[in-house]
Amino acid sequence: MTPTSKTLKGASANLERKGTAQLTAAMILSGTLGVFVVESGASPFNVVFFRVLFGALALGSYVAARGWFRGHGFTPRTLGLAALGGVFIVFNWVFLFQSYENTSISVATVVYHTQPFYVVLLGALLFRERLTAGKVGWIALAFAGLILVSGIRPSDFTGGDSTYLLGIGQALLAALLYGLSTLVTKRITGVRPHLIALVQVLVGIPLLLPFADFGAMRGTGAAGWGWLAGLGLIHTGLMYVLMYSAYAKLPTAKIAVLAFTYPAVAMVMDWAVYGHHIGLVQALGVPLIVTASLKVTLAKSAPAPAAAPAPRTAAHAPEAASRPATPTGSEV
Repeated sequence: MTPTSKTLKGASANLERKGTAQLTAAMILSGTLGVFVVESGASPFNVVFFRVLFGALALGSYVAARGWFRGHGFTPRTLGLAALGGVFIVFNWVFLFQSYENTSISVATVVYHTQPFYVVLLGALLFRERLTAGKVGWIALAFAGLILVSGIRPSDFTGGDSTYLLGIGQALLAALLYGLSTLVTKRITGVRPHLIALVQVLVGIPLLLPFADFGAMRGTGAAGWGWLAGLGLIHTGLMYVLMYSAYAKLPTAKIAVLAFTYPAVAMVMDWAVYGHHIGLVQALGVPLIVTASLKVTLAKSAPAPAAAPAPRTAAHAPEAASRPATPTGSEV
């Protein structure tokens, strides 16, 4: 091995270590999101409204500081796709946060992690993407795990806890909306993901304005506003920046594995803060979902053409190339 190749290999290893640390930090932050939502004491619509408001301020400030508004790369088509993805992602958050109230952070988070399977199924249904027998098998295994995790029994549909069933349904609907947002965002190329995410949260401000109850916020104390600001500044601003920086440095396999730091941390936080934990039978479903998700995410497929860098960003092509603003199975 020549000195040059050794240097390049060392630099690549350092980049991957940095990316690993960044993505791990982002997923740990993501795992604390449920606590911020619950502790804010606000309704799901109010929580999401202030998340997108503070998140837009955080992301907009970062993008402006980096000078990325110049040569942004948006066309009318890609801007429309980003806005449509924003509609899906904003209501995905609303339903997920409602699910926290009706089930628990642990159960809602694990059920929500059926997202990759919706991406595959919706891709086959809407865009005729190839659906192999192997993927169908892994999806079936994942939904068997979902049944175990949810803890639902046939009797629940006749005389059981309707609120709990509603919460499971809300988590599944959130995952479906996330899948739709991912499919839409995957079709945007030549735009930095930070800009796509900024458009998505900006769309949420007028979209949620009719649903927000500002009268209910009058009694919110400093602590409540602190939790809400954290959702925007930390879980939308800082977390997105960490994730997108990490994606440019890491292979897909490592991204897929590290993504499961998020549900693991969420379950630990739910137990440590609220004393909630899933039962033994429910726990048996978790490895089924995790294994199936990894198999589906890492399944070999035909290589896609590389996304073109945004104008005036040729010197930073790996960072500028568009990645989904809603990375599958990781971000909430």
